[in-house]
Amino acid sequence: MSDEQGATSHYDEAGPYVHYCEHSGCKEWGSFGFARGRTEPKWFCFVHRPEWKSRHEAQLEH
Repeated sequence: MSDEQGATSHYDEAGPYVHYCEHSGCKEWGSFGFARGRTEPKWFCFVHRPEWKSRHEAQLEH
C-alpha cells in the first residue's frame, strides 16, 4: 500500500495482476522479477529464479 496521495492499487476488473514464471513449461506464479536497466522485468517462480548478485559481488569473482 502506498502512502502517496492519489496512488492507485494494481487491481482491475479481473483482480490483481499476476505474473507467471517465464521458465519453459512452468505454470507457477512468478513472484521474483528481474530486470537489467530499464528493460521489462522477467518473472520467475521460487524454483526457477536466477541467482542475483550485485555488481560488486560479480566483480569480486573475476
